[in-house]
Amino acid sequence: MPSFSEDDFAYILENYTDIYSDHTLGPIGSAQPCRIHSVPISFKFFVAFIYGLVCLLSLVGNSLVALVVIYNKGNRSVTDVYLLNLAIADLLFALTLPIWAVYRIHGWIFGTFMCKAITILKEVNFYSGILLLAFISIDRYLAIVYATQAVTEKRHWVRFVCIGIWVVAFLLSLPVLCFHTVFKPPENPSWHCYENIKGNQTSNWRVVLRILPQMFGFIIPLAIMLFCYGVTVHRLFQTKNNQRKKAMKVILAVVLVFLVCWLPYHISLFSDTLLRTKIISDSCDRRWSIDSALSITEILGFAHSCLNPIIYAFIGQKFRNNFLKILASRGIISKEKLSQFRKESSFMSTSGNTSTTL
Repeated sequence: MPSFSEDDFAYILENYTDIYSDHTLGPIGSAQPCRIHSVPISFKFFVAFIYGLVCLLSLVGNSLVALVVIYNKGNRSVTDVYLLNLAIADLLFALTLPIWAVYRIHGWIFGTFMCKAITILKEVNFYSGILLLAFISIDRYLAIVYATQAVTEKRHWVRFVCIGIWVVAFLLSLPVLCFHTVFKPPENPSWHCYENIKGNQTSNWRVVLRILPQMFGFIIPLAIMLFCYGVTVHRLFQTKNNQRKKAMKVILAVVLVFLVCWLPYHISLFSDTLLRTKIISDSCDRRWSIDSALSITEILGFAHSCLNPIIYAFIGQKFRNNFLKILASRGIISKEKLSQFRKESSFMSTSGNTSTTL
């Protein structure tokens, strides 16, 4: 484990917000630490169990989504390509969940390299997710509002857009790579993986490392989605195209679930930034409240990685149909069963207007 000088520990005690530990530290600039709040071991194991369950569901569900999109290569739309990348992001993040589960129980035992790698995977998953959803909203906006199917269905440029999204997501996550490290605060038996920003410009760095990524990686994409879907839904209410309306229900459900899972965490993170930059007054109670909110809302954010496939399975008729078609092609179910399902669900043949997944 890395070694720290007394000055390093003094800095950490002054500036560190402990999201994962069993206590909160004293207010910034105070001589006395805040009262220790103990987290029951049963709660730690419960959270670890949730992470394990989310990991299993995410690996299975997102693998099925990727299988359906890849199998239907001939009918793959622009939206499908974005959804495939979204599933890949969730799959990569799901592989880290067992490590986060161990962290909840035993503290960070994996070293500095893994601290940086695992945390950056979390950040890339979040930023790539919301950027992909923003481009899906633009694609649907162009296809429905302006009826530019010929433009939106050209796939040769979509791969470059997706590469650009991954690059931007990584760039927005670079602060994690630069400043996250492993340390053990005094009077605490556990090691922790958290940011360590030192120097006289700490407050300014916190603004750069948190507010700017939130602006470009959350607020601006969210504004794009609200505008595109607002106009698109308004246009759909004026038409009688039931197939497009069904596809929009799935997409809007995906966006809503994303916001429900991640918006509370980023509100808590923004509150923590205001506290650390002394824009809002500090106190032990306020610090403990924000620490608790960060810890709880992060659990909700982690759970998001397994929810999109559940939405496709319960709302998306085309996803269910194409999955069953794969099973029928492999002889797992009969073609008669597939035909019966199509009739019962009033399935409409897949066209380039929507998606093989939705």
